[in-house]
Amino acid sequence: MAILVVAIHAAWLLLVILGALWTRGRPFWSGVHILALIWGIAVETGPWPCPLTLAETYFEAHSGLAASQSSALLQVLNDIVYPDLPGWVVSAAGVAVCAFNLAIYSRRFFRARLQRQKAV
Repeated sequence: MAILVVAIHAAWLLLVILGALWTRGRPFWSGVHILALIWGIAVETGPWPCPLTLAETYFEAHSGLAASQSSALLQVLNDIVYPDLPGWVVSAAGVAVCAFNLAIYSRRFFRARLQRQKAV
């Protein structure tokens, strides 16, 4: 079960990082992605723990295996979700992800606005 939760966590991170590229022409998913970005910012900057991290911790603790005995897949996924990097690098990456997604959404917004103005 821990592997499933870590895989879901990795997929969630992928959505947050690259979601603006995938959501083009999908207004509903754009909204979901923007909410995911807001949630990620709130969890990273606020006092709240990530529910997926709590679930991972719970399932890993109740699996009956020591960390060194866990499956290779779980270890690889954990290394992806929780890279062993200094805090400032993780924070800088978070800012870069937000700026990247903001740039994509801004470009879409201004292009749509230009098209509306040309149509009038």
